[in-house]
Amino acid sequence: MTATTVLGACPHDCPDTCALVTTVEGGVATKVQGNANHPMTGGVLCAKVSKYAERTYHPERVRTPLKRIGPKGSGQFTPVSWDEALSDIAQRLHAIAQRQPEAILPYSYAGTMGLVQGESMDRRFFHQLGASLLDRTICASAGSEALLHTYGGKLGMHVQFFAESKLILIWGSNSIGSNLHFWRIAQEAKRHGAKLVCIDPRKSETADKCHEHLQLLPGTDAALALALMHELIVHDWLDHDYIAQHTQGWDALKARALQWPPERAAQVCGLPMAQITQLARDYGTTRPAAIRLNYGMQRTRGGGNAVRAIACLPALVGAWRHRAGGLLLSTSSNAPVQRARLHMPQLLGQRRPRTINMSTIGNALLDTQAPRIEALVVYNSNPVAVAPESAQVAAGFAREDLFTVVLEHFLTDTADYADYVLPATTQLEHWDIHTSYGHTDVLLNQPAIAPVGQAKSNTQIFRELAAHMARYDAAFTAPHFHDRDEDLCRQAVEGSSIDFAQLLQHGFAQQSLPDAPFAQGGFATPSGKCEFYSPALEKMGINPLPDYLSNYEMQSERYPLAMISPPARNFLNSTFVNVKTLRHIEGRPELEIHPADAVARDIADGDLVRVFNARGAHVCHAAVNGRARQGVVVGLGIWWRKDGANGTNVNELTHQQLTDIGRAPAFYDCAVQVERQP
Repeated sequence: MTATTVLGACPHDCPDTCALVTTVEGGVATKVQGNANHPMTGGVLCAKVSKYAERTYHPERVRTPLKRIGPKGSGQFTPVSWDEALSDIAQRLHAIAQRQPEAILPYSYAGTMGLVQGESMDRRFFHQLGASLLDRTICASAGSEALLHTYGGKLGMHVQFFAESKLILIWGSNSIGSNLHFWRIAQEAKRHGAKLVCIDPRKSETADKCHEHLQLLPGTDAALALALMHELIVHDWLDHDYIAQHTQGWDALKARALQWPPERAAQVCGLPMAQITQLARDYGTTRPAAIRLNYGMQRTRGGGNAVRAIACLPALVGAWRHRAGGLLLSTSSNAPVQRARLHMPQLLGQRRPRTINMSTIGNALLDTQAPRIEALVVYNSNPVAVAPESAQVAAGFAREDLFTVVLEHFLTDTADYADYVLPATTQLEHWDIHTSYGHTDVLLNQPAIAPVGQAKSNTQIFRELAAHMARYDAAFTAPHFHDRDEDLCRQAVEGSSIDFAQLLQHGFAQQSLPDAPFAQGGFATPSGKCEFYSPALEKMGINPLPDYLSNYEMQSERYPLAMISPPARNFLNSTFVNVKTLRHIEGRPELEIHPADAVARDIADGDLVRVFNARGAHVCHAAVNGRARQGVVVGLGIWWRKDGANGTNVNELTHQQLTDIGRAPAFYDCAVQVERQP
């Protein structure tokens, strides 16, 4: 049997955005590997995506449209035809839209990061319908808006040049688990003498491999950054010329930073003062110095301010002069794509629908104010598992008067509440185009196999749904509802520097960008400078200077432990939880707890424990493994709720309050108590 190979791209929410090569024999995908010709991938995939064929052919894969026959949440369905499902869905959506189109809400995020399967035909469909808009905030919006008001966009270093750095601060990132290809580059720098410093409340696998670990309290990153500024000022480890030419608001920032001596920050952060002063010395005297910032540290009340404070540091020491100096959180603003061409917002006409924040979906679904959400279409997301305060989310999804459609691969926690579950294709079965937030290449995904069962791509589902809607509204017959997936891929990069023929041939295309983006200033802000002081934030009524904001939920006598919930190494949010090989490695839902906190509660390693606060309780097993600092527990996520010992996961405990900037969830701003389960 002759084997062929097909070029593709990893679809998952990870900064690496790897190029894939899928081996196909007799129409079956037998192996998924990294593309050795793609410089960033280098032929290497993470353990999760290397198991992608197992996920595609999983025996529990949804292979036919399903209609609910049992109570909501029971997961009881019967197979139906595509025509029956889409006819009923179209009729019900039309009936609601006739009364109030804003009572319909699409809910999607980064189950695929693809521009076509994630945000093309679906946006056209809902814009034509006039449905409510979704504020997609659940992962990155606090940090993204913080960068926007500091650098002018999601811009930063090129990841490959970290190999030349002499000091690397890995801040809020478990790179070994969530940014594998950056970690390989950091290891190259380490072999050439670079010092690696991890800043993280958890003693992660990455912290194990760094020279130094600052295990600060959750939500105190801005205090640490301000203390570093204090030391840079008092020791004059500053690039005065760069500050004068390429920054805005230095005098005001200097005055604020001088209020944060290391003694104050040490108390707030729960760190030895010597660690702070040594880090400041290293950062102030080592060239080139680089910061790999990730999104974990922005998931607290003051997360946006924290990103702003950290993002100011490279300009103070002139790190941007070097291509191996500066900061990287996201490169998304470099993407040469035509999102408006894909989304077609002009289909709204003069209508201006309301916007609902996906991070407060629990409150939104239970809100009785008009227009109440009557219909929900979920795709590329599993909100019952991943959205905060999941008891509220589940209660909202359980409403009998809520019509819910879910496009999915498996019967997830969210799919269990659906009226219809529609089988969607995986990455091996459809066209898509991808940019990255960890590098600047563009990648093309070509289908390697025919869809499994009766699965259809997201785009095909919305095309066919539009055809059924056309029975009621002729606007859905327009040509843009018939664009093929390959055509949509072409539209995404049309008119840009990306050659689609090169994408077809190689699977990826590289952009020509400056090695050191801000060596001569040229920030994308209105002033053209790194904005320590942001007039735009001031106009919004937000503090224009970075500052430290304490958490919403500080430790108290009733709830004395801070809880964070970073992703388990072998899962990606709630994806891969049901892949047998990866699930076996993770074992079971666990709560990491410090030995002193465990002894005080008569808890031993492996004990069943109850983690609780005023919002609910989650039962799991204790892991006394040395990774949690005293006063902090770590609930590794995100397991499906149905896998929990009491039908919950860690999001039973999180709240729906939002961050200071970016309207994002504060997942890691959570106080709990823990007790041994009898």
